Amino acid sequence: MKVKIVILNWNGREHLARFLPSVLAHSPQGSVVVADNGSQDDSVAWLRSHHPDVELIQFSENYGYAGGYNMALERVDADLFVLLNSDVEVPPHWLDPLVRRMEEDPQIAALSPKIRSFDRPAHFEYAGAAGGFIDWFGYPFCRGRILSTIEVDQGQYDDTREVFWASGACMVVRAALFRELGGFDADFFAHMEEIDFCWRARLAGYKIVAEAESEVFHLGGGTLPNNSPRKLYLNYRNNLAMLYKNLSWTGLCTVLLIRGFLDTLSALIFLLQGRGDFFKVVVLAHVDFHRSHRALRRKRAWINQIRRVNHPYGIYQGSIILRYALGRRTFAHMM
Repeated sequence: MKVKIVILNWNGREHLARFLPSVLAHSPQGSVVVADNGSQDDSVAWLRSHHPDVELIQFSENYGYAGGYNMALERVDADLFVLLNSDVEVPPHWLDPLVRRMEEDPQIAALSPKIRSFDRPAHFEYAGAAGGFIDWFGYPFCRGRILSTIEVDQGQYDDTREVFWASGACMVVRAALFRELGGFDADFFAHMEEIDFCWRARLAGYKIVAEAESEVFHLGGGTLPNNSPRKLYLNYRNNLAMLYKNLSWTGLCTVLLIRGFLDTLSALIFLLQGRGDFFKVVVLAHVDFHRSHRALRRKRAWINQIRRVNHPYGIYQGSIILRYALGRRTFAHMM
């Protein structure tokens, strides 16, 4: 299989200098492509100077993670795309098990390795850990991370298994299927687009897998910090859009009503905490979600045309927020 490792960069020269050498040194099975998303730092000049042999794709502006990858992958010729964040360090032989698993099972649409923290290597990393799931109300969680509780990797998730979503920090996806399923939803811009894509793939009858024989180390928070109102807005808006597009009609109205209540409660808590900026973006996320109903209905109609499965594996039929409040804060207590 022809493998291309595609790194989407935006103002990430420091990350490229720090992490790209490990990717080049430890990935003999695949060639590396850097797609620059309209960076305003010296990323492009640095790359041309220090790694002139690395294939470079340049855009004139920042199209976000979703749009940037869609545009970049249109120009990349490969059987497998490896989408890799610029702040990921890879060890030797990390890619072998990922490619082998994809070769062995053509029903796998996408997979991820175990993702551990670069700063705290004994711990899983927030954005993916050992494979992702969601609950009935759309809240993502992982083997190794429930809300803000992140587990130490003690081998408890050393089994390769199906999951609901693969992390965009490091995700291998079949090129032909990525295009067939419409790629990422560019309207998401950033955040949750990989969950949305994996949900679509599962509805079409494909598998998403967490590959335990491979692991990488992710720094995280390289583009938008966790306390960013912009990040919070995108997470709330995109999550609602994802639910509307992919949930079957059975239960959709109930889920959206309960989410409206939960998000209102969340916004009020932010206000009581003195975070008026967070309160405003939660409200704005709901306003923009409702404004986009016409476009979302078209997307939902298209997804229904490819739908083969109504209730895909990996959706926890309950609330992780409730279980978390009751003290059940590890994956073993959830599934």
